[in-house]
Amino acid sequence: MPKEEIFSRYTGIWNLSAEQGNLGSFFVTNVRVVWFAQLSENFNVSIPWVQMRCVRIRDSKYGMALVIETSEHSGGYVLGFKIDGEQIEKIYNEINKLFQTFVENPNFGVECTFEEAEKNIEEVTIPRVEDDISVIQTGYEHT
Repeated sequence: MPKEEIFSRYTGIWNLSAEQGNLGSFFVTNVRVVWFAQLSENFNVSIPWVQMRCVRIRDSKYGMALVIETSEHSGGYVLGFKIDGEQIEKIYNEINKLFQTFVENPNFGVECTFEEAEKNIEEVTIPRVEDDISVIQTGYEHT
């Protein structure tokens, strides 16, 4: 996105879904968190900060996992990521700090500018035009 900046890139991150793990890469930006599979380009997830509800570390059947929950408005997903070693704490702290920063000062990755319009409503109103149609009787009836 135009104003998006990549802060961190991590490899060797497992997405824990569908009772299996998929190895991939993890990106943390000022707008979102992105994970994508190394072996399948179409298997990926992008979680904008605006859709995130919480992030935490919790135990799973695969060991400790980074868990990101999305808001109900964005589907209410619970996404788990297996991250080896001490890297899980580092990634958790980074994501948690960036999420809190977003909550205090949202950045959507785009910039808007508004032009001041000095026109009155009559100048910008499009007149209503009625269609010129006529109904022709064919003699056929619908049953």
